[in-house]
Amino acid sequence: MLLTLEGVLTPDDVREARRLLAGAAWEDGRSTAGAQAVTVKNNQQLAQDGEPARTLRALVLQGLERHATFFSAALPRNVFPPMFNRYAGAANTYGNHVDAAIRYAPAGRVRTDLSCTLFLCDPDEYEGGDLVVESAAGERRVKLPAGDMVLYPSTSVHRVEPVTRGARVASFFWVQSMVRSEEQRRLLFEMDRALMHLRSTVGERDAGVVALTGTYHNLLRLWAQT
Repeated sequence: MLLTLEGVLTPDDVREARRLLAGAAWEDGRSTAGAQAVTVKNNQQLAQDGEPARTLRALVLQGLERHATFFSAALPRNVFPPMFNRYAGAANTYGNHVDAAIRYAPAGRVRTDLSCTLFLCDPDEYEGGDLVVESAAGERRVKLPAGDMVLYPSTSVHRVEPVTRGARVASFFWVQSMVRSEEQRRLLFEMDRALMHLRSTVGERDAGVVALTGTYHNLLRLWAQT
């Protein structure tokens, strides 16, 4: 399931992020790539140990915490500390690859169930730079407004097309879900969306709403790993 989320960051958040990034130090993005990915990766990343990165990570995590759809879709157990990349000039592309299954964070290992890209610039600020995610249904091309995010299964082959004008700047990170199975997560997300619609039309006290809410939580209780 590939899902786009609007407004993970507010316009004020985006302006603050861009202010912090304006004078930041960028380094070779290949420093964090695996054995296969390093052969096709050609971008820049924000130095992870600097003050701009620490402030930006907190900004992104705050945005995730207040975004109900993110929680419903991802059912996060662990979120890898957000990182930041830039595609421009000669460092402008990332070829087909699959994200590593396990990432090592300061707080411990994170299984990568979902990959996330949070855009920090608008589509008209650069040309190219589409995120292309392959699936059984074909390729999906993603290029979103600043502050919006896409999440998709980390098992997917994906790439970033060459940026031919301007600069594409984004945050990227991974989520370990409480529910490992992609199919089970999708079913729970669809049920949660249906419940929200029912609550808005028939009310919280409707017997069907109460019963379906119980079924949702019983399935989550059955499938979740906390």
